[in-house]
Amino acid sequence: MSGASGPLAGKRGLVLEDEFLIALDLEELLQGAGAEVLAVPGIDKALEALRDKGPWDFGILDRHLGNTTSASVAAAFAERKIPFVFLTGSRSGGASAQTLPDAPVIEKPYQPETLIKAIEKLLGGQ
Repeated sequence: MSGASGPLAGKRGLVLEDEFLIALDLEELLQGAGAEVLAVPGIDKALEALRDKGPWDFGILDRHLGNTTSASVAAAFAERKIPFVFLTGSRSGGASAQTLPDAPVIEKPYQPETLIKAIEKLLGGQ
């Protein structure tokens, strides 16, 4: 996105979100903040995009995807040292939270400013 402005201008973000409307909302929010964004609905697509469509500056991962978690994608982000945040509709971490890499967690419904500030913080104000 040449000529983009905003707090995330020039940054590329990969979003893993299985809820279509939430993914669209995230794309719009991040693009409005200047980021180039790719939203994908599942683990396989996220791992493929991470591998083949990078480089990525940050990620947003829905913590719970149906009856599984985004742990494998989070591990791939962590391995590549790409900062990411988790989004979750669950107020409790549950047992599955213990298997996920450490990352900021933002509860749904999220405040747009909170999410943008969390990403800015991850990027260290770059």
